[in-house]
Amino acid sequence: MAILPIRLFGDPVLREKGRPVTKFDARLQKIADDMIETMEAARGAGLAAPQVGLQMRMFVYDIGEGPGVVVNPELSDFSGTYIYEEGCLSLPGIYVEIERPMTVRCCYRDLDGTPHEIVADELLGRVFQHETDHCDGLFFTLRAEKEKRKEAMRAMRETLMPGEKEYIPNREARTGAARREGARVL
Repeated sequence: MAILPIRLFGDPVLREKGRPVTKFDARLQKIADDMIETMEAARGAGLAAPQVGLQMRMFVYDIGEGPGVVVNPELSDFSGTYIYEEGCLSLPGIYVEIERPMTVRCCYRDLDGTPHEIVADELLGRVFQHETDHCDGLFFTLRAEKEKRKEAMRAMRETLMPGEKEYIPNREARTGAARREGARVL
C-alpha cells in the first residue's frame, strides 16, 4: 500500500465530475487500499478519488467502525437537517458550519461490483454526502451560507501557500491539535 498525495483546493481535478467505475478488478482494489491508507495517515473520516487526482466515482470512509469503500454512489431520500462543522482533507485547517440532511439513502457498488443500499444518518450520512459531492466536482464550502463561505475563503488564502497543489499526509506530523474540537475532517 502507498500513501497518495492529496490535492488541495484550487486544483482543477477537484471541480471535475468523476466518471463511473466500470472495471471491478485488482487495480480498483489497489486504489481503494491506497486511499484507505492515505485517509488514515491524514486522520480523515473520508476520502474521495478526485482528492487523490483520480476522476472516478469512488470514496473510502471510516467513522470509527472500520474502513468502507463506496463505488458509484447515488444518493436519494434525504430527510431532516442538522448543522455540523465540517473540515476537508483538501482544505486542511479550515472548518465551516454546513447544514445538510440528517439521513440519506446511498445506492452503490462494492469492490466486486455487487450492488448495495444503505440508509445512513448523522455522521455517516454526512460523510456520504461530503464525499459524493467530491465525486460530483463540488466542494463543501459551496454548501455553506454566503458569509461563512467568504470567511472560509479568506482563511484559505491565509493558510495555503501560493502555488501549493498537494501534500503527502504524514500521520506523525498531523496531530489532533490541528483539528478543531467537535469537527470532523471529511
